[in-house]
Amino acid sequence: MTGGQKRENIKYGLDVGVVLKEDQGTGRLTYGKVQKILTNSPTHPHGIKVRLNTGEVGRVKEIL
Repeated sequence: MTGGQKRENIKYGLDVGVVLKEDQGTGRLTYGKVQKILTNSPTHPHGIKVRLNTGEVGRVKEIL
């Protein structure tokens, strides 16, 4: 399942796969639960930016 470009699809506590800033070159996904939604706009072409419960920040590429 994808849909990481629309803010309405992202909810707190949701399991997601994100690309961290340092992994943008490789596209490696990091998985975790959404702690905070950082993007204010309703959509973003590269994915909505979130903070995971681990403290890591990345853009949502897939919703699990």
